[in-house]
Amino acid sequence: MELTNKIKNLRTARRITQDALAEALGVSAQAVSKWERGLAMPDVSLLPELAVYFGVTLDELFGLSEEKEYDRIQNVIWDKRLLSHEELDQAERWLDEKIASGYRTADCHRLKADLYNHQAGFLHEAAAGEAMAALAIDPDCKGAHGELNTGLHGYVPDWCVRNHHKEIDYYKDFIKAHPRNWRAHLWLLDNLIDDGRFAEAEETAESLAKIDGTFRTSLYRGLILWHQGKRPEAHAVWDKMLAEFENDWLVWFSLGDVAAMELRYEDAAAMYRKGIEVQEHPRYVDGFESIAQICEVCGDYAAAIAALEEELEVLKTDWDTTKGETADSVRREIRRLKARQSKKA
Repeated sequence: MELTNKIKNLRTARRITQDALAEALGVSAQAVSKWERGLAMPDVSLLPELAVYFGVTLDELFGLSEEKEYDRIQNVIWDKRLLSHEELDQAERWLDEKIASGYRTADCHRLKADLYNHQAGFLHEAAAGEAMAALAIDPDCKGAHGELNTGLHGYVPDWCVRNHHKEIDYYKDFIKAHPRNWRAHLWLLDNLIDDGRFAEAEETAESLAKIDGTFRTSLYRGLILWHQGKRPEAHAVWDKMLAEFENDWLVWFSLGDVAAMELRYEDAAAMYRKGIEVQEHPRYVDGFESIAQICEVCGDYAAAIAALEEELEVLKTDWDTTKGETADSVRREIRRLKARQSKKA
C-alpha cells in the first residue's frame, strides 16, 4: 500500500491528472485509479518508468531506506541471471548518487564492481554459446574459436595477454600502504605463482608469515615448491599443515584443489567431502561444485548430478535459498549433465 500511496502523493503534488500519467506510461486511466486505491499494483517493468517520470529514485518511490535499497540491489544481482538495461541504469544512478553523497562509499564502489562483473559473466557465457553456434555451422569460422576461449575463460597462449603484471604491481603498492593486510598478500601470491615469479613469491610468503598465524603461510610455501616441481617437499609442508589445522575446512578444500591438479581425483573428492563435514553451518557449496566437476571429468554423470542435488539441498537448508539465479544456475547444470548422460547412454 505504501507504493500506491506514494504514486498518488507524487501525482497530486505535481498537479498531474490520472489521464496524463496513464498516457505517459501507456496504460489506462482505470489502471492508475486502481493503483491509487490499492486495488492493483503497477507491473514491475513500469517501476523504473514511474521513477523517471516523477524524477525520483526507486528507493524514493518505494520509500526504501538507503540500507534497504543497497540490499535490494545486491539481492537483484544474486537473484537474476541478467539485469535489464533499465535495472542496470537505475542501480548505477543510485550508487553514483550515494557515492557522491558519501554514503558507504567503499561498499557502493564494491557493489558497482559486483554489478559489472555479474553482467560480464552472463555476457561471456552468451558469447561462448554464440561461438559454439558459429562453429556448429562452419567449423572453419574465422575467430570463433578465439571468441569461445574468451567466453569460457580458457587458456591464452600469448604471454603478453595472460600474464598478471598489472595486478601484481597494484598489490605490491597496496601492501606497501597496508602491510598487515593478509588478503592482499594472498592475491599477490596467487598472481606471482601463476606467472612463475617464485623468488618474489617467496619474499611475499615471508612477509605473510609475520602477520598471519593460520595455515595460509604453509599452504603458499607448499604451492611455491609445488609449482617449481618440488612436489615431495611441498607435500611435506602440507602434511605438517594438516596435522596442525585438521579441523579447518579451508585446509581440506585447499588440499583437494592440489589433489585435483595432480589428477588424484578420488583423493580430491574425499578431501572436499571432509571439508564439507567439518564446516560450521551455514556451509559453503564450493565443495559440491568441485566434486561435480571431478565426476564429470571422470565421465560419472550420475555422481555429478547427485553432488549438485546435494548442493541444492544445502542451499535450501543452510541458506533458505530455493529461487533466483543462485539455485537456478545449479539446476541448469543438472539439466546439462542429464543431457550429456542421455547422449552417452
